[in-house]
Amino acid sequence: MHPHRTPNLRRRSTLAGQAAAAAAEVESALSVAPDPTAAAFFDVDNTVMQGASIFHLARGLHRRDFFTTREILGAAWKQAYFRFVGVEDPEHIEASRASALAFIAGHTVAELEELGEEIFDEVMAERIWPGTRALAQLHIDQGQRVWLVTAAPIEIARIIARRLGLTGAMGTVAEHVDGVYTGRLVGDLLHGPAKAEAIRALAEREGLDLERCSAYSDSFNDLPMLSLVGDPCAINPDSRLRDHARAQGWRIRDYRTGRKAARVGLMAAAGTGALAGAAAAATTLRRRLR
Repeated sequence: MHPHRTPNLRRRSTLAGQAAAAAAEVESALSVAPDPTAAAFFDVDNTVMQGASIFHLARGLHRRDFFTTREILGAAWKQAYFRFVGVEDPEHIEASRASALAFIAGHTVAELEELGEEIFDEVMAERIWPGTRALAQLHIDQGQRVWLVTAAPIEIARIIARRLGLTGAMGTVAEHVDGVYTGRLVGDLLHGPAKAEAIRALAEREGLDLERCSAYSDSFNDLPMLSLVGDPCAINPDSRLRDHARAQGWRIRDYRTGRKAARVGLMAAAGTGALAGAAAAATTLRRRLR
């Protein structure tokens, strides 16, 4: 990365983190938590859910004629690469920033939230990792609050959190005027350093002691978030995060099975069409899990 670009990227990450923390949903109906200074923060993609939530959302919106087949095939290929390689490419993320949420431009917040509920039921619910969900529930049972922290749009992040019975979520904030999306982001994607900024802002607002907090992720790119808390845990980690976690003595949990079958299906996707290959891999994986 060119040196003169670093301050600008840092400012965008800070803005994204502050926007996500400001938008974090806290269920006011809940009673005062018996452990109010401890909390847990969970990444979503490949940590709570198999695959990328933004792809599942995009696929559901495509079925509702939000955008073209060419666009969804591009998204499918990125999803196949993401699952096959098992690590996010920062340059890929930066190149995609400008168009990350362009497909919702002109649509209303209410419309996306309503369709997001439908899409969760259609394709996301069955992709939740039971082991990760159990970990989140353990924190709740201990009287701690639990937030999702994800690069996915805040609207879909809130839906996932609500359906799982969690406290709330922080996600990428899309700009909207009078309830209509402009297609631009507020700051940047909630990714990497921006996640740590969001957690810091939320901790200050909610009176959390970060040394008593936990964080969970699959990606080495979430090292800023994991390093911020006293109890980091690698979930379904990529190779770099696994190595780092072992060196640091962090907890590691891996709920993946049938990974070889999934990789075979995704290699087929590269040759015969990303959507067909990804579907075959997902079907094989589900069979192995039974």
